[in-house]
Amino acid sequence: MFTTLKNAFRVKEIRNKLLITLALLLLFRIGSWLPVPGINVEFFQQQVAGQDFLGLLSSLSGGALANGAFLALGVSPYISASIIMQLLTVAIPALERLSKMGEEGKKKLNKYTKYAALFLATANAVGIVISFGNQGGINYSLFGATAPAWTASVFVILALVAGGMFTYWLGEKISETGIGNGMSLLIFVGILSSAGVGLLSSFTSAFNNNLDALWEILIFMGALIAIFGLIVFIDLSERKIPIQYAKQIKGRKMYGGQSTFIPIRVNGSGVLPIIFAMSLLAFPQLLMSIFWPTSSFYNWYSINLGTGTWVYSILVALLIFGFAFFYAQISFNPVDTSKHIQQNGGFIPGIRPGKPTSDYLAKISKRITLFGAIFLAFIALVPTLIFKAIGNGSLIGAFSATGMLIVVSVALEFNKQLEGQLLMKNYKGFLK
Repeated sequence: MFTTLKNAFRVKEIRNKLLITLALLLLFRIGSWLPVPGINVEFFQQQVAGQDFLGLLSSLSGGALANGAFLALGVSPYISASIIMQLLTVAIPALERLSKMGEEGKKKLNKYTKYAALFLATANAVGIVISFGNQGGINYSLFGATAPAWTASVFVILALVAGGMFTYWLGEKISETGIGNGMSLLIFVGILSSAGVGLLSSFTSAFNNNLDALWEILIFMGALIAIFGLIVFIDLSERKIPIQYAKQIKGRKMYGGQSTFIPIRVNGSGVLPIIFAMSLLAFPQLLMSIFWPTSSFYNWYSINLGTGTWVYSILVALLIFGFAFFYAQISFNPVDTSKHIQQNGGFIPGIRPGKPTSDYLAKISKRITLFGAIFLAFIALVPTLIFKAIGNGSLIGAFSATGMLIVVSVALEFNKQLEGQLLMKNYKGFLK
């Protein structure tokens, strides 16, 4: 990857795109540290540290939520809106037709996603102000002057919503004028910055107070490198199903007669099943913490079913399996693939065309999805237990399973896009 970056900086056009991407990412990091007037930053930091789900949202935004910054909502409204639109595309025929209409349909779906992101950003901002405001999270002091409670609350809501939509705009600009998927890169930078802060504070504390803790950090880093290696190995793994196309003579020309394959990735669903599962289970707890933070039921739920309990871990694993198979059915249709192969004169060696081919593809897809789901459940649960056994609290929060999967996936995809840009430039030079 470093060789690809070095080669990319030698090409002026690609270098300009990289510099634009870096400038927009720097702007995102600045917005993640500018606090919103009227927010009690210390209270926000305590709340984020006490709830795993809020900690995950804060890590995705690079610590902006814990800092009470303008970009505190980060890309979470867009992620939620995208997930909702994907599910609705399957459930609503009108949206499914739009998804098959090419570029025009894609533009309309993006517009609907933007409206959904705006609605969710407003809902998140209102929920944060109501929850944290009742507990002392809002100072009701704007620019050094005491303001009415409703004025300060409305200002904070507008600032958070504007920050969330500005983050959405930054992601779109990176995708249009830079290199890579803008939203993915924003999440990537946010996770790396949170992990870097946690790593730096751990090393500083170990050197200043307890040198024995340095060995814990080194063991932690060794386990982290091993887990990263496993993620990269699985993320690049795929099953190649061979396809043979028969020779066809049309007029005086011969077509076909070539061999190719259908790649089915082991972890084709990526990190989405983990995000779905954790979001679904953490949502009731988050909702109760906003509206009924002092109720006895909320305390019972947090102790017995909340994040970190063994019941929660079992439910996360089961939901990951369910969402992995659900996403596999959405992204890969064996019947349509079988028809496409047959229409183009192709076949799988040893398998008859038609229904036997679709049944064979469905069996392979289910088998690979099962291994992918087992891997995701393992990554979601086991590394956290290993890190807790090593015993470094700040690093456990900084390096979550979801964060590690996202970092690896985005880094590999960014490298592929850079290689593609370099390949296009080489072809242009050859043609000239």
